[in-house]
Amino acid sequence: MSTTTATKPRLTTSAMIASIAAEGQRVTAAPFGKALVALAEARPEIVGLTADLSKYTDLHLFAQAYPERFFQMGMAEQLLMAAAGGMAKEGFMPFATTYAVFGTRRAYDFIHQVIAEENLNVKLCCALPGLTTGYGPSHQAAEDLALMRAIPNMTVVDPCDALDIEQAVPQIAAHDGPVYMRLLRGNVPLLLDEYDYKFELGKAKLLRDGKDALLISSGILTMRALEVATALAADQVDVAVLHVPTIKPLDTATILAEASRSGRLVVVAENHTAIGGLGEAVATALLTSGIAPRFRQIALPDAYMDAGALPTLHDRYGISTEAIGKTLKGWLR
Repeated sequence: MSTTTATKPRLTTSAMIASIAAEGQRVTAAPFGKALVALAEARPEIVGLTADLSKYTDLHLFAQAYPERFFQMGMAEQLLMAAAGGMAKEGFMPFATTYAVFGTRRAYDFIHQVIAEENLNVKLCCALPGLTTGYGPSHQAAEDLALMRAIPNMTVVDPCDALDIEQAVPQIAAHDGPVYMRLLRGNVPLLLDEYDYKFELGKAKLLRDGKDALLISSGILTMRALEVATALAADQVDVAVLHVPTIKPLDTATILAEASRSGRLVVVAENHTAIGGLGEAVATALLTSGIAPRFRQIALPDAYMDAGALPTLHDRYGISTEAIGKTLKGWLR
């Protein structure tokens, strides 16, 4: 029996949809649903729509609190987006939820033409972003940021944890125009409160400083980046972490200021394909500004990924804490 088999428990089918929270990690249940319910109390124009996935996007809490403002559209994502656009034209503020694959790939033209072209005030909050499900390419939204970044008028948000989501909800509501927000649901890790963090739409935040490398990250990879920085500190490797929760518009000023500090390896880490996401956005900003640090990217491959248990897939595709740490140490050598 190998060491790996002996030390790691056998993963079951449930690990394909397991929480991204590590065992013993602090979590908050349904932060999006709770934040939306609280906000809607003072904002009667807010309505909630979903495509047969209220339970799996935490919108069921909104449905329970405001049943007359909740609309179940069935398994019809194109209809979901068209209806949200129509409601926005009548003065409502629709929060439309579904899985990211269905909300972006299946309904892309409706978002592009019905919602974004007229700059309508629709908030798209989509669960299972990137590699946060083991159910294979049909459910893995590895290219959603690239798709949404390409749409004019669209603001794009990729929160890290429960605090990020709770604070982002009222701010995306205050923004006049369409927003795409990646959604973490269920028991969502809570860690940014340890870093005196406050979400600001359009702003990147330096969570910890370091002289050897700068990890620029978004979404759940900020959580991984912080874990890697803590682990490598024991080996006298000093890693800074810059969290970028807003992918579009990009906080170019903060990114350039941090990336221009001499002597550091700059690494972008994202739960998204290497094409069209945060990595390419940062690389473009660096190149066009004439800043040329040593630059690397940690991202999902330009490929259809496997189905399987999430911990296994995160290791396989290089976005687990252990995989990122090993890769970063190799580059620093």
